[in-house]
Amino acid sequence: MGSLFEMRRDPLGFFTSIAREYGDVVRFRVGPGEVYLVSHPDLVKEVLVTQQHRFMKGRGLQWAKHFLGEGLLTSEGDFHRRQRRLSQPAFHRQRIESYGTTMVELALRTRDRWVAGGEMALDREMMALTMAIVGKTLFDADVEGEAEEIGASLTTVISFFPRFNLPWAGLLQRLPLPSNRRFEGARDRLDATIYRIIAERRQSQEDRGDLLFMLLAARDEEGDGTGMTDRQLRDELMTLFLAGHETTANALSWTFYLLSQNPKAEARLIAAIDRVLAGRTPTVSDLPELRYCEGVFAESMRLYPPAWGLGRHALEDVPLGSWVVPKGAHVGVVPWVVHRDERFWPDPLRFDPERFSPEARAARPKSRISPLGAGPVSASASRSPGWREFSSSPPSPRDGGCGSGPSIGWSRRPSSRCARGTACGWWPRPVS
Repeated sequence: MGSLFEMRRDPLGFFTSIAREYGDVVRFRVGPGEVYLVSHPDLVKEVLVTQQHRFMKGRGLQWAKHFLGEGLLTSEGDFHRRQRRLSQPAFHRQRIESYGTTMVELALRTRDRWVAGGEMALDREMMALTMAIVGKTLFDADVEGEAEEIGASLTTVISFFPRFNLPWAGLLQRLPLPSNRRFEGARDRLDATIYRIIAERRQSQEDRGDLLFMLLAARDEEGDGTGMTDRQLRDELMTLFLAGHETTANALSWTFYLLSQNPKAEARLIAAIDRVLAGRTPTVSDLPELRYCEGVFAESMRLYPPAWGLGRHALEDVPLGSWVVPKGAHVGVVPWVVHRDERFWPDPLRFDPERFSPEARAARPKSRISPLGAGPVSASASRSPGWREFSSSPPSPRDGGCGSGPSIGWSRRPSSRCARGTACGWWPRPVS
């Protein structure tokens, strides 16, 4: 079984320990297959960018197609390039600006529900907020009435993702297990919602200023001139729904936690917001002036990357530095490990938003992994998450430039399970 049980018991600890002990490329076995852990930024760039055509996406994303289909996250080759061309207009700056107003309005609605002196589970609050934002910006739908049921279905589906990386995932998925029936039921519930919305919008042909209209209207002018089928629309919407909901909520929750543990950074963030906004709500045009806010979110994602691991499968023998990854081997990239390597990030466990100041960025080699990722998907993906996280943050750490809101104190430290992207149950304490 090789390293399987140790990796399953504590994946982040396992990957960190072998990278520190054995170097930038580490070969180990998981079941019948070989895995190469790549932990140097220059070599990571080779895998994800320079030589990405020599790899296909890893086992986890292949099995994720059972839920996500052939969306931008999972598709490859010519089909991926076509879907990317069709999707790009939805992420033009003008569209992002239109989504910004909606994001701020929903964030303010969340803030206004918070009561000073009360208790709440912040991760759940962020999950509900990002679900409302995704529902409204993706297909102009108010999903709050269905939020509990949709949220439960998404939680069920997400809980299966670790299984997708197991060597025997295919066998497990074919067995008549109760867990498989729960997965299929949750997927069918989400499919029913999305296909219903697609059918309604195809019939109405109404431009509501959302992503769905842009995807419905898109035509492949460089290819056959056609648009997306209902299945292709479903796959892209499901991918965006999952990415915009769960990962963004996790990033926001960790950011609030880090600010609560770093009062100087919190005070500087509040001062930056006060200086730029002067009591009004934010807009996309404010972003260039809110560099410290951007640094806070980037540093939070460096320390607690929402997607902490990536996998690739070698299609041929691939040279990586002094190594050669053989055809058929799996390659693992763990941003958690690279982001905490003191060779590239001095004093790596310290929360320091100044690492992402314009001056610090200019001095840092471009091969260093960005918290927003690298590779062929990152260009479109990077246009929205940063704004979503910024605009979703008006529930302020105290009465500040984004409007009145409670201070945040933490009842307990978040568990290590949450760093791995699972449900956490953090209970922040608003302090009057």
